[in-house]
Amino acid sequence: MAGELSLIFLVVIIYISVVFLVALRLKRFDIVDIAWGGAFIITAITSFTLGHAQGTLQLLVTGLVIIWGVRLAYSIGQRVARSAAEDPRYVELRQKWKGNMVLNTYVRIFVVQGILATLVSSSVIIINISDVTTLSWLAGAGALIWAVGFLFESVGDWQLKNHLLNPATKGQLMTTGLWRYSRHPNYFGEAAQWWGIWLIALSVPFGWLGIVSPLVITILLLFISGVPLTEKRFEGRPGWQQYKQRTSVFIPLPPRKRS
Repeated sequence: MAGELSLIFLVVIIYISVVFLVALRLKRFDIVDIAWGGAFIITAITSFTLGHAQGTLQLLVTGLVIIWGVRLAYSIGQRVARSAAEDPRYVELRQKWKGNMVLNTYVRIFVVQGILATLVSSSVIIINISDVTTLSWLAGAGALIWAVGFLFESVGDWQLKNHLLNPATKGQLMTTGLWRYSRHPNYFGEAAQWWGIWLIALSVPFGWLGIVSPLVITILLLFISGVPLTEKRFEGRPGWQQYKQRTSVFIPLPPRKRS
């Protein structure tokens, strides 16, 4: 497994390095967000190719990752294309760093994302290099959880995009639809998909080691790059505190009654 993992990581780093060269030429390093979904597609296809079984189970999980990665890359790509300016998050990061800007950007943003994508893909890699090919009830349950997560992420993103593009709601908080039950239904959906894939991994030997996948993505979304950065931008806006008080931060729940 170590050999396959090393080769997969090498392929991901080559891919992310090519994206970095494109970003350097365009002078827009936020395209790494588009490449994030593509990195998972790379790991899924590479691990599937390296696997010996390539059966129904491997086709299922590889297909789920490709569907998720393509939708995510397309959704983020539309967002990036709508803005002529680079995402201010990356501008602020570069301003804080000391030393060579190009090297810092490559290592701290692009290489780190390649490492994280490989870690989150652990469940997929374990399944794809396994000799188990038949579907079990665990695979069915995992696929169902993945489907629920995919629904939350895709519908949540769609609702938010329509809200932002609607002149009638310009500048207003998104508090309807799935956003009435969670302040981040799209992030919840993304995490749920990886918990579902890990459940599928439990049907193969050593699949429990794939717990790295949902844990890393959940920690990233809840405590590092997802919820904290998003909510920081809304602090002080009209209605934000009231929305926070009545709406679950992550897991969709009925709105809390005002005290």
